[in-house]
Amino acid sequence: MFDSLKSKLKNVFKKSQSETAVPDDVLPPVQDAADTGVTDTAAEEGSVVSEEQVPREDERKLSRKEISKLNKKEKTADKKKEKESTELISDSGKKIKEGSLDDVLWELEVALMEADVAFPVVEEIKNGVRESMVGKKYARGHTLGEIVEISVKETISEILKINEFDFDSWFSAAGRPTVIMFVGINGTGKTTSIAKIANRIIGQGKTVVLAASDTFRAGAIEQLTIHSERLGCKIVKHSADADPSAVAFDAVEHAKARRKDAVLVDTAGRMQTNINLMDEMKKIKRVAKPDLVIFVGDSLAGNDAVEQARAFDAAVGIDAIMLTKIDADSKGGAALSIAHTIGKPIAFVSNGQEYDKIIKFNSEWMMGRLFDD
Repeated sequence: MFDSLKSKLKNVFKKSQSETAVPDDVLPPVQDAADTGVTDTAAEEGSVVSEEQVPREDERKLSRKEISKLNKKEKTADKKKEKESTELISDSGKKIKEGSLDDVLWELEVALMEADVAFPVVEEIKNGVRESMVGKKYARGHTLGEIVEISVKETISEILKINEFDFDSWFSAAGRPTVIMFVGINGTGKTTSIAKIANRIIGQGKTVVLAASDTFRAGAIEQLTIHSERLGCKIVKHSADADPSAVAFDAVEHAKARRKDAVLVDTAGRMQTNINLMDEMKKIKRVAKPDLVIFVGDSLAGNDAVEQARAFDAAVGIDAIMLTKIDADSKGGAALSIAHTIGKPIAFVSNGQEYDKIIKFNSEWMMGRLFDD
């Protein structure tokens, strides 16, 4: 009776057969090595971003009337869910005994574990379902599996709604220049994620400065340079092995002097257990004084992504999360696990190489992916 829910959980974010997973940070080779110093790589006025790469207007900013309609729609949906639960859980009918839940909850545990959800999160969901149902009665004509599915949806929805974060609204209200620092280990698609955020900001008619503070790898500087050329925005970079915090400082000072809207700071991505790396992150944060620190995690890393986020949060403090390679993730448990374990909001998920392949995360979207046919 629980097969349908189990099947849906196992196929969260399932990749279609026509798609091919490509590492986010794969870029064409650079023709000329980057010189040292602060460099303009493109005309600051124009943008070379294609129309397809720019987010649609309805994705960028909503009017007050539209926001009001969305809020009413959400309230109506919440009332509908509450009514649905009330109708099924009643004072009369079959009483739910703890023993009768064991088989169903075992199926739930297996489904969530196969979806790569962290064990503590699985336990909380199970306990939440058990506590909300034991001793209650459910209407005749419905199966215990149906009642459990509704309870599971409510429990997971509550977890996903923790600290929901609207990046676009936050950025509109932030001071200028808005400094955003990106952290995460190599291979997660951090550099491309920075370019996607830059493209989103540029699409709103704002200006961006990129800071190549990952001086540990010359390739990282080259990659960010290519993105700056494609986007038509300013990049501040020094030579490889230069002081990363000095690059960040120069970028922020340039943005202040030229009245730019945003500074996006790239950082080195060695393993999160590297003490020198964490000290370097702390120094960059002290110097750049970022308004927001975004952790970029690989959704394919599963529970490793949770541990990475936990380590960076303990060392430098992270404010929001961006998950990459969602299009190649056949499980999707990383989003649910991070939302619960780290207690930090997921701002975006990345689902492809192109600059516009970025989705603003929200709990309803995730719930739809989990449970809709």
